[in-house]
Amino acid sequence: MKFLIDAQLPAKLAAFLKTTGHDVVHTSELQRGNRTTDTIIATLADREGRIVVTKDRDFWIGHLLDGSPRSLLLVSTGNIANAALLQLFIDHLDDVVTLLSQSAVIELGRDRLVAHTDRDPSGEN
Repeated sequence: MKFLIDAQLPAKLAAFLKTTGHDVVHTSELQRGNRTTDTIIATLADREGRIVVTKDRDFWIGHLLDGSPRSLLLVSTGNIANAALLQLFIDHLDDVVTLLSQSAVIELGRDRLVAHTDRDPSGEN
């Protein structure tokens, strides 16, 4: 799979995903680095067929309202140590990849992995 990792997530996550054979770009590698806007990230991800990996729920709202980014992995762990975050990905990567092949939006939490249908991220709809 092809991923674009947002700035709030560590470059170590991108490095780990690369070691598992995925095509990964971290925002720090982009021309504007970690200052790249959400709009540019979503546009780039869509153009290159990448899944945006982020903690930023604004991407989900953009997905719902504008259809961009087309695919999204929302990390919903709150504050978490990098080592614990990497362990979550190690433990659940196979399931993440399977769900992303079936759903445009999935959410990874400390104790859950959920494939979402298009609905309001606030849970109101």
